[in-house]
Amino acid sequence: MIATFEYPRYHTPWTTFRMPTSPRKDIERYLRHGQHDDFFRAWPGEDFLARAKCGDTALREALIATVRQRTRHATVPEALAGIDVVAFTRAKLAPMARGLFPRDEQETVLDVLGRSVVFVTPDTITTVLTATRSLSTAWDLANLYLEGCDAELLGPDARQIVGLSEETTCYVSAEYFRAPSRFADFVVHEAAHIFHNCKRRTIGLREVRGREWLLEIDFRRRETFAYACEAYSRIGGCGASPPRAAAAAGRPRSGNNAGGRSRRCPRVPRHPG
Repeated sequence: MIATFEYPRYHTPWTTFRMPTSPRKDIERYLRHGQHDDFFRAWPGEDFLARAKCGDTALREALIATVRQRTRHATVPEALAGIDVVAFTRAKLAPMARGLFPRDEQETVLDVLGRSVVFVTPDTITTVLTATRSLSTAWDLANLYLEGCDAELLGPDARQIVGLSEETTCYVSAEYFRAPSRFADFVVHEAAHIFHNCKRRTIGLREVRGREWLLEIDFRRRETFAYACEAYSRIGGCGASPPRAAAAAGRPRSGNNAGGRSRRCPRVPRHPG
């Protein structure tokens, strides 16, 4: 079994949700608020499965069309041209895996981490929005992509995020390659959430002393843990070579996301202990 993690989501209160009376209105509500009727009652079909398939397909197609229309001139970042994403991810996350797991488990964990990252770009956005499990996650990822393209978000409920984890997949905005701040690395941040999302037996590891998940992390401290992994990775990376250390010691460039947090969820306060 694998759990799903998403940053806290802010819904329009259920009391304000009115049942759509037509597919067109269901599409309008979904595009604007990321909400839809879970029973797809406005959609044609002989039974629930037929209605759900019809509605799900139509909502995703409308979402993709809207996103494509708003990002007609978007391009893939030069930093991603020809990059081996698996090798890049393994190298980025290897220090974290080696620091948190015993030697005989490190390669297994790294294999999972290496395949975990998906950069949301013009080349991948259609596949991402089609393949993700839930419509609500697809809507969040559409806004993540729009934010990374400096395009208009879908609605007032859209969260300004640069990363999102679902099961063992980490979706990361192409904004990752633009002027990172001193301690920001949201590939590491999102990957850190895999440890409490994924059970050991799911990736072939045996349970140790009743430990079911890769890491048992208290729910209230999961964001703190992810930020700690992020900072540790940056400190280690900066210390790896004098030029990188010198570059990281300088001031972040002016402009958006100068602190590395403005487009993420608020920093979670540290808990004692």
